[in-house]
Amino acid sequence: MTQMKLIVSRLLESQSVLPRLSSLVSYRNMRLFSSDSNRIDEPFKVEEAETTHAPPPPSEKLLVLGGNGFVGSHICKEALEHGVTVASLSRSGRTNVLGSWADRVEWHQGSLLVPDSLKDVLNGVTSVISCVGGFGSNTHMYKINGTANINAIRAAEEQGVKRFVYISAADFGVANYLLQGYYEGKKAAEAELLAKFPYGGVILRPGFIHGTRQVGSMKIPLGVVGSPLEMILQHAKPLNRIPLVGPLFTPPVNVTSVAKVAVRAATDIVFPPGIVDVYGILRYSQQK
Repeated sequence: MTQMKLIVSRLLESQSVLPRLSSLVSYRNMRLFSSDSNRIDEPFKVEEAETTHAPPPPSEKLLVLGGNGFVGSHICKEALEHGVTVASLSRSGRTNVLGSWADRVEWHQGSLLVPDSLKDVLNGVTSVISCVGGFGSNTHMYKINGTANINAIRAAEEQGVKRFVYISAADFGVANYLLQGYYEGKKAAEAELLAKFPYGGVILRPGFIHGTRQVGSMKIPLGVVGSPLEMILQHAKPLNRIPLVGPLFTPPVNVTSVAKVAVRAATDIVFPPGIVDVYGILRYSQQK
């Protein structure tokens, strides 16, 4: 009898413990699986991510060869307006270049016929635009239009320059024979550029470039003749296909248009490499 009472007593005791155990387990489970963000008993701890200081993207630095000339000065101004750092290399340096924009250009004096003089100037340069050219005897014209530019192209490629734009000239057919050294030099420079910069070389082939040209203290308004011809001939492209004399109908192009396209070709990585004729220059210059 005594043993029976003991068994009954233990059963009753166990029944009173089970509800407490059940409540305790349920409470623990609720805390474990609860997604309530307002709990204050165990605040959620956020690990602070390590801050990394990424270097800013490299700025564009453009080197304009012949930046103190008619076309080169307009290219310098165009590039500065787009926030590009600009340097210029020419035989005479800054000389008589006027305007507040000229104070923002890094001017260098040197000769492209001395390749070693280019090494220091090319430090930090990401793109190059060459406006170098000249007239004279056939030998002199080949040296200035060909050899000088070839030296610049090779030096730029060795220094890791990304893009190189060369201001060449439109093919005027029969007229080319009158300036044989000029055009042979241009063609040699073009071939070198396409070989050294197959993915970043751009050749612009404008015809007559018009605009207001500063010669000493004089301003020559080339646009008086060039602008009307540009308006007429840019819509007369079929005339350009006439045998022998067709190239003489190549439309003139404004110097600001050449500068705009040259700077875009030098700084825009999606600008297609290759040759851009005068009609392409006119088309690109009208794009915003």
